[in-house]
Amino acid sequence: MISPSVFSEPRSAYIHVPFCAHRCGYCDFTLVAEKDDLIDDYLSALALEFRSLSRPRQVETLFFGGGTPTHLSAGRLARLLELTFRWFQPVDGCEISIEANPAGLDNEKIDRLACSGVNRISLGVQSFNNSTLELLERDHRQDDVALIVERLQRRITNISLDLIFAVPGQTLTEWQETLKQAIELRPQHISTYGLTFEKGTSFWTRRKNRDLIPLGEELQREMYAVAMDQLTAAGFEQYEISNFARLGFRCRHNEVYWTSRSYYGFGPGAARYINGRRETNHRNVMTWLKRTLAGEPATAECEELSGEDRAREAIMLGLRQYDGIDRGDFRDLTGFSLDQLVAKHISRHCRSGLIEDTGSHIRLTREGRFLADTVIVDFL
Repeated sequence: MISPSVFSEPRSAYIHVPFCAHRCGYCDFTLVAEKDDLIDDYLSALALEFRSLSRPRQVETLFFGGGTPTHLSAGRLARLLELTFRWFQPVDGCEISIEANPAGLDNEKIDRLACSGVNRISLGVQSFNNSTLELLERDHRQDDVALIVERLQRRITNISLDLIFAVPGQTLTEWQETLKQAIELRPQHISTYGLTFEKGTSFWTRRKNRDLIPLGEELQREMYAVAMDQLTAAGFEQYEISNFARLGFRCRHNEVYWTSRSYYGFGPGAARYINGRRETNHRNVMTWLKRTLAGEPATAECEELSGEDRAREAIMLGLRQYDGIDRGDFRDLTGFSLDQLVAKHISRHCRSGLIEDTGSHIRLTREGRFLADTVIVDFL
């Protein structure tokens, strides 16, 4: 039997804003570049899509992702926020996050964000090395970051920095320096992501043509180890495979995903999980616009998960978290015994030293975090 909490009304919402000044070579997210003429149509379509809610909903977390939401002009950014808050009413203490790039984030936009109630910024820094930033096709330089963070911190105190490691040509020393400079800016949260070559991106093609050579696995492992050690020593807790936070500053919105709770999703490519049903909107921005403006559903994929599928997905997501999976909480959430489903996998990975079993919890060991994807696949 599935716990009723699985089907409770979502208290979180994700809004996808698909506009960027430029598509970076490694990016496979849903976005359009140099298409600002579509922004007004996007806002009109978003307003129509929100009407599917039928009434305003209260939320505890709200996340604007992209794309680059702050690529919008200050006026259009204000319209986006005003429109969203008509349908999503933040409760006291609501975490309201927005992704931003250092380039183009001027004082007027920062003021609009702060005055509207945005209280968390996820800043796409990626590196503090100009050569690496150029290779990643970023449109800011290392000296820009400190200036932007200082201006942000005057108005919005919860700042998260996104960093990328394992970039072709990157050295361990350079990565250590990037971490050092990030820490010195005193953010509340840092995310570290190993570069991946996604099919369909220009980086995928460049790797295929040997124009870009991925770093060796051992160096990538050393970089991840350095991130764990350096950030922990600086007072950050690692609470998920790629995420580190100061006490009290975990990203509560992302924790909704990792704990298998329900959430709304709007905009092209956005996913939602409601009543055990997973739906994803069309990733093609033009298709989403055309269908939504015509009053038609823009859903591209939908899946009604069985009870066991929900439980196995909860294992996959739960193992990403540093704290792992609590057996009692898992049973309450899914109606299944963790050991009933995956006892042999737990036992095998405990013997190999990749999982720790305390009796009440299972979680990845430090060694297991290096091989997380391989371990997690076994549980699906």
